[in-house]
Amino acid sequence: MSLETLPPTPLATSPEATPAAAPTATFTGVDGKGILISEPAMKQLGALMAQQGAGMVLRVGVRSGGCSGMSYTMDFIDASGIRADDEVYVYESEAGPSFRVVSDPKSLLYIYGMQLDFSSALIGGGFNFSNPNATQTCGCGSSFAV
Repeated sequence: MSLETLPPTPLATSPEATPAAAPTATFTGVDGKGILISEPAMKQLGALMAQQGAGMVLRVGVRSGGCSGMSYTMDFIDASGIRADDEVYVYESEAGPSFRVVSDPKSLLYIYGMQLDFSSALIGGGFNFSNPNATQTCGCGSSFAV
């Protein structure tokens, strides 16, 4: 009997078999574009931004290197370091201060639509990148290939 002639097998649909995950809010820039940022990441970035002081922005991008060929970068820079061709996104949250995320056009080709999350777990904690453009990622989650 071939696989095409077998009747479909129903999946378990009882509530006990598949616990529902709690929905996580995600934020985009005020204009609805940019990187998706989860609620835990928004809180962590807001706290880090407050420590950095006024006039700082978060630069997110990519560079060559890492296990898979390209790696993510995240740095706080002075707002005077924003270049004319950079894309600037403003993120606002009811739970914390607003802040700006800056990215260069070349990096945006690779990270547009990416989700940034944060985990406070002892093992594997920190910022995590989920990139729909990546065809391959490394085990640490800090590098990718397209």
